[in-house]
Amino acid sequence: MGQFIKYYFNWEILKDTIPVLLQAVVVVFELLALGLLFAFILGLIISLMRISRVRVLRWIAAIYIDFFRGLPLLLLLTFIYYGLALVGSQTGLRFLILPPIPAAVVALALCYAAYSAEIFRAGIESIHRGQMEAARSLGMTYGQAMRYVILPQAIKIVVPPLTNELIAMIKDTALASVITTPEILFRAREIMGVRASPTPLTAAAIIYLVFTIPLIRVAARLERKKGKTGTPAGM
Repeated sequence: MGQFIKYYFNWEILKDTIPVLLQAVVVVFELLALGLLFAFILGLIISLMRISRVRVLRWIAAIYIDFFRGLPLLLLLTFIYYGLALVGSQTGLRFLILPPIPAAVVALALCYAAYSAEIFRAGIESIHRGQMEAARSLGMTYGQAMRYVILPQAIKIVVPPLTNELIAMIKDTALASVITTPEILFRAREIMGVRASPTPLTAAAIIYLVFTIPLIRVAARLERKKGKTGTPAGM
């Protein structure tokens, strides 16, 4: 036990490492803000395609969801950063050569859009069909009914599971270290190499826990609140 504490909880290294890693939190926030924004926008579009009456759109959405939910994020990061760069260098399409942070944002957005799409779809389908019919009978178009009647109710329903997606994405930003994104884990590994101690990994774990535990509690509270309010109106 003494050896474990010595290597993983060295106080001198810990107090020197945490301030350095906190500087990398800015990169994590950047990945989260952009990744979530694009993931939720794309996820909503994919979900609307998934429930569309146009069969081709449903097929495209289903293929997208199955593909990106089945592909490990680590591989996706590698393909986008290294694979696209190789294609870009050989074909002259320089826009395919992405720096680490944009590559990580693209990978996170593509991956989490697939999960978000299923969450949005479940939320939309939980609204009673009669509400759409009532809105159409009042002269609204399908788009207007979806925008003003269905989506506002669905958004309230999907907030708890989307909060869980946020928590998962916070943890998955650590995977961006494999493409040299200067986030928390990447910096921790750098310091670990210099100090010849795994304690910087403990410092990284502490920072992640500081962010994720409050969000876990928030998600749990939202789930309880959702359970107390019951089913959406019209069900």
